[in-house]
Amino acid sequence: MTDRPPSYPLPSMPGHLGEVIVRARGLHKYFGQLHVLDGVDLEVWQREAVMIVGRSGSGKTTLLRCINFLEEPTAGTIEVDGYRVEADPTGHRGRGHAEEIRQIRLRAGMVFQDFNLFPHMNVLQNCIEAPTRVKRMAPDAAVELAERYLAKVGLMDKRDEYPSRLSGGQKQRVAIARALCMEPKVLMFDEPTSALDPMLIGEVLNVMEELAHEGTTMIVVTHEMHFAREAADRIVFMEDGQIIEQGAPEELLNAPRDPRTQQFLSRFLESGGGGGAD
Repeated sequence: MTDRPPSYPLPSMPGHLGEVIVRARGLHKYFGQLHVLDGVDLEVWQREAVMIVGRSGSGKTTLLRCINFLEEPTAGTIEVDGYRVEADPTGHRGRGHAEEIRQIRLRAGMVFQDFNLFPHMNVLQNCIEAPTRVKRMAPDAAVELAERYLAKVGLMDKRDEYPSRLSGGQKQRVAIARALCMEPKVLMFDEPTSALDPMLIGEVLNVMEELAHEGTTMIVVTHEMHFAREAADRIVFMEDGQIIEQGAPEELLNAPRDPRTQQFLSRFLESGGGGGAD
């Protein structure tokens, strides 16, 4: 185990937040001898937008993937909307545990870096696939839901197009609409603009910022620091598989307490808030 970072008290949660939706306790993840997560504790409240920042290799993406069990944690517990699962690195889960993981995945939606749209399906078909197959939603109801979320991300006019005919920004907005169609309790984003041309980043961030301001519960791994300042209720800084410091944007970005946070943010702070600090 590496040395534990100093413990900084969490800021008071804003009054508009409800109950805790996501709770990770004592989360560890090894890949062979590589200790990627080192005892992470994290709570995310209903209607809270949490941005996770840090250098490449700090454990940000692995944390997201462990929350919805795309990666099996080595140790610790994950709880999403009341469904609690202990890590089981052996993979010998019974039927009951497998169902609990399925329930967590239904409640923790994921938007990936590289869209992951089905190329043989048009935009509308991509959006209704999971609601009809996984949630057994009636097709007419799924289409109505998909059209509402496509309108929300500004892509109703592309409902019949195939992914190959969309720009990168449009593909990512479809991916957001597709995730919303499952109506998850928390929506997780893994660096959703990292694969985009710089000219297309803004259209995706605008949608995400609107979702955050509407009270969508979100966990976002991002290097877009200006977006984090504008959209986050809380920013979490990770390094070496640990949460080093966290706080409201104005606290963490303007007055970071830990030297590691200060060093990471130095380029961003010196530039006055423009660009990223990856």
